[in-house]
Amino acid sequence: MQKKQTGADLIVSDVIKGIEEVKGQDIQILDLRAVENSVCDYFVICSGSSNTQVSAIASSVQKLVSKSLKEKPWHVEGSANAEWILMDYVHVVVHVFQKQIREFYDIEGLWADAKIVTIETTY
Repeated sequence: MQKKQTGADLIVSDVIKGIEEVKGQDIQILDLRAVENSVCDYFVICSGSSNTQVSAIASSVQKLVSKSLKEKPWHVEGSANAEWILMDYVHVVVHVFQKQIREFYDIEGLWADAKIVTIETTY
């Protein structure tokens, strides 16, 4: 018997598809549901190689989630310089980084208590 997917699970699934459509790299899902005082259920983190690709990833994610689930982010930050774009879907927060910015902020290290799932890409 398959477990029923929640709205957050569906958003995560579409976010991953949106990232993969424009070849986002190093995709990780941080499951924060068991972490005390967490800000949401999931972080989805990925990297782009330039501000152009970071913008394209964020745009792809927003379009796919909007088209598929009729969900729009509650809040978006960082679109102007596209070094780190954050999209807040309330239960799911998406972080799209340029590689060196991601290494500097080390979100995965800050939330090391989370269960981390790495998404394997074929490109």
